[in-house]
Amino acid sequence: MPDTVLEGGRFGGSTLRAVSQRGDSARYRGEARRDALLVVRFGAGEDGIVLVATATGARACPEAHRAATEAVRSIAAAVGRSHRRLADDIRAARRGDLKSGLHRLTDRTLGRLRATAAERGLAPEEYTASLRCLLLPTDAQCRTRVFFGAGEGGLFRLRGGELRDIEPEVPTDGQPRSGPEAGALTLDPGIGRPPSPYAPVEEPRREPFRFHASIARSGDVLLLCGTGLAEPLRGSPPLASRLAEEWSAPEPPGLAAFLATSQTRVKGYADDRTLAAVWER
Repeated sequence: MPDTVLEGGRFGGSTLRAVSQRGDSARYRGEARRDALLVVRFGAGEDGIVLVATATGARACPEAHRAATEAVRSIAAAVGRSHRRLADDIRAARRGDLKSGLHRLTDRTLGRLRATAAERGLAPEEYTASLRCLLLPTDAQCRTRVFFGAGEGGLFRLRGGELRDIEPEVPTDGQPRSGPEAGALTLDPGIGRPPSPYAPVEEPRREPFRFHASIARSGDVLLLCGTGLAEPLRGSPPLASRLAEEWSAPEPPGLAAFLATSQTRVKGYADDRTLAAVWER
């Protein structure tokens, strides 16, 4: 795992900057970065979409970086196979179809991690990751931006100089709502699992699915963060004010300036930092 990865580009009406960097704690202990970042474009012109996939491996697990990398590659492969349908659903604002379809892709990705854990003789919680993604259409006329995933982190919007937390709410019991409207699907459609007559089976805890679709306005900045940056943004108002001021400029920052600002240190927070920011024209 490289210490830091940096991505950037322009498409449609948006400018993207993304970074994933090893935290001070991991550097001090000589550990690999637990966060993974993958930015990939599928299709071209009005039919294209850009996927920003981020993942954070479970804390204190030696295989955390491998689980995070497998998660972003797996979700990218799944989105790539369905990118034409997804692009069409985004343009047509089919929110229900998007939610249920992306829920299914997310479940399959996290199911693959559980299968890999079983193959390696690990408990499910020892080889897993939080997965958080953005889907951005390359059609300049389409202003819909889609967030989806499972696990902790943050989704923020900078508008008019004010940074607002727009992280989707989840049910108070921590479980996804049932029914087609919530997009709840079985992990293995058509494959039943009969209950054991000998002992109850304890299912591993599963993170609820998160989904948010919004319409971008000119001047907006959408921020997708892993926990390493979401926590200080929520817990340190000076950091939130600093980033809001730096990124409210008329033009998006260059890659070097973006990296420098995202590295702003906050006492008490030393985890990996992963961030994707989208500036709207």
